[in-house]
Amino acid sequence: MQCPAARSLERIGEWWSILIIRDALHGLRRFDEFQQSLGIAPNTLSRRLDALVDARTLERREYSEHPPRHEYLLTDRGRDFRPVFLALLAWGNKHFTPDGESVLIADKKTGAIVDPILVDRTSGRELSERDYGFVPGPAANERTRRRLAFAAEQPRPTTKDAGPARRRRRQRLEVRDV
Repeated sequence: MQCPAARSLERIGEWWSILIIRDALHGLRRFDEFQQSLGIAPNTLSRRLDALVDARTLERREYSEHPPRHEYLLTDRGRDFRPVFLALLAWGNKHFTPDGESVLIADKKTGAIVDPILVDRTSGRELSERDYGFVPGPAANERTRRRLAFAAEQPRPTTKDAGPARRRRRQRLEVRDV
């Protein structure tokens, strides 16, 4: 599969896996901690942990020989999922909160609520649809090149203004800083 998004979803797209990574990002490490947090059946949790270890998102380490017990630690690949998770959380808060936001992201020093955005690491500019687009990378095959060329030719809808209330609430949180 050429698409990096599709390859990523193939590895961690199952929702239990994302919740396990979420809990690992919060510091949970042991089977019983994940099970208690998620309310997941042990056989399902075992399968998902094995898959995340196979995908090199988690590392399994033995912490007890008798009885044998393991903990699951995020690898670099797993820690690199943090900005993806933060973006998913912000998207969910924006679109799927009929009773209001239940989890927010706050600055640890000031307590200010933040709204994550993606920025270019070099320029610091927000990656807006208006200013940035998708282009084929060096490993792109012909099908990917055609798909991206076709997409680039399509007219873009105009985006609505974020509105004054949203702009007042928004504090810049650069994904590279989390």
